[in-house]
Amino acid sequence: MRKVLQQLKQYKRNAFLCIGMTALEVIMEILMPFVTAIIIDQGLEAANLPVVYRYGILIVGMAVLSLIFGALAGKNAASASAGLAANLREAIYAKIQTFSFSNIDKFSVPGLVTRMTTDITNVQNAFMMIIRVAVRAPLNLIFSFAMCLYINVQLSWMFLIAVAFLVIVIGSIMVVTLRIFNRVFKKYDDLNASVQENVTAIRVVKAFVREDYEDKKFSKASNTLYKMFVKAEGLLAFNNPAMMVAVYFCIISVSWFGAQFIVGGTLSTGDLTSLFSYIMALLMSLMMLSMVVVMISMSLASIRRISEVLSETPDLKDPEHPVMEVKDGQIDFNHVNFSYKHGSGKNVLSDIDLHIKSGETIGVIGGTGSGKSSLVNLICRLYDVDDGSVCVGGVDVRQYDTEVLRNQVSVVLQKNTLFSGSILQNLRWGNPDATEEDCIEACKAACADEFIDRMPEGYRTRIERGGNNVSGGQKQRLCIARALLKKPKVLILDDSTSAVDTATDAKIRRAFAEKIPGTTKIIIAQRISSVESADRILVLDDGKIDAFDTHENLLKNNAIYQEIYTSQKEGGGDFDQPA
Repeated sequence: MRKVLQQLKQYKRNAFLCIGMTALEVIMEILMPFVTAIIIDQGLEAANLPVVYRYGILIVGMAVLSLIFGALAGKNAASASAGLAANLREAIYAKIQTFSFSNIDKFSVPGLVTRMTTDITNVQNAFMMIIRVAVRAPLNLIFSFAMCLYINVQLSWMFLIAVAFLVIVIGSIMVVTLRIFNRVFKKYDDLNASVQENVTAIRVVKAFVREDYEDKKFSKASNTLYKMFVKAEGLLAFNNPAMMVAVYFCIISVSWFGAQFIVGGTLSTGDLTSLFSYIMALLMSLMMLSMVVVMISMSLASIRRISEVLSETPDLKDPEHPVMEVKDGQIDFNHVNFSYKHGSGKNVLSDIDLHIKSGETIGVIGGTGSGKSSLVNLICRLYDVDDGSVCVGGVDVRQYDTEVLRNQVSVVLQKNTLFSGSILQNLRWGNPDATEEDCIEACKAACADEFIDRMPEGYRTRIERGGNNVSGGQKQRLCIARALLKKPKVLILDDSTSAVDTATDAKIRRAFAEKIPGTTKIIIAQRISSVESADRILVLDDGKIDAFDTHENLLKNNAIYQEIYTSQKEGGGDFDQPA
């Protein structure tokens, strides 16, 4: 709760103003029945019209003030709750930016989306109700009961019996529903995951005619959520019957005993009338409190989930005095062990001892799951090693400022991503200050200029969301050009030329050799043709180094490399090369 309320920040003033205005609104409403009793007893029954006029004007004035205070309270409540929600979204989004891949894996993307949408909306609604209704209702209840005590102490005990009954019923309902709502929001994650997966892979779904299967899968998640909500709302439905029992009990009791007091001369007609007003105000306050209880029950689960994100400590932290310059592209793996779950004992990489000179071109090849992507992720410190060290430019990557390191170790990941906007805007992700000429040069090196020049608007052509209006090969080349604009000391291509033909692949590698000779280049590939011209080739097998040598030596001495080479050549070579 504290973590969430800390995000109120500049909207604290609105929250306190709302509370103040609400208190004044309640005071005006509480005084009106009291003044009404004076009008009845001293004005109407005594046939004294000046008293009726005088106190009538006073009631109208109090009603107008109550209306003004209520409007101001509502305006400030809306500002404070909407501001809290906006600050929470910004805080969670900023926090996510500091997460390592392992932090994001812990929450899952759909889980984070649910927290930033459904959960924050629940908190926003609950906060508005708390500073408006949860302030108004208790004040109304306390002042109403105080006025009842002032009018007649004996009749006031009826209210306490009703209040005790409602507290027991509402408390029992809250305990049970809170457990259900805790489970409900976990199911929201499953629902969001189903939607996200289906929409992202809609082409695959249609290609394999799996619409019915996906519909059933979504319906199952939706029905589970429906049943849990029905169960929770079914329990909450007992609030209203319990409230009506309390209301009728109070009305009947006050009517019965009040009539006797009037006959006995210890209670006036005006006092009984005002008592009925206070009964309804008091019980309506309880009704509003029961609604607050429902909102709090729902929001507590959301608050806990939001706090989990805000309290999460990023796995990767910069040192107190980080190194701010990467000297060169030399890379050293010193007996590295790595697992995605630290301490699990299930190593993805085991005893990697590898030394790469600055400016070398290194090919990396191996079967699926051999640890190729994991290896290069350690160089730019997307993850930290379990044992050993990874050094770039002779310095352990953990000693660098993360931003400085990643600006000098440019990665084109396996999953290429483009963003909505023009081609130029996408390219400038690599360097926001790059001129159009710089972008054109980078595109020439990545062989992207070939298709950009054919586009109607050239470099100002709009890229649709996710790069859906360009092919896989075009997307890869744009991502390579974007990485080149950083002018890095180390360039990593993680299977990022798989969708281009071998002729274009060869052109890209030739451009690298000519235009960035001092940059260390690490090329992960499935095709032998993509790595055979490298200075040295690393062969990985089951997270271990099987061999590290030139293409010629590997063909003579390494069984895995020989097998891959033979299968590709005998199978007809690459798709655009003759056998």
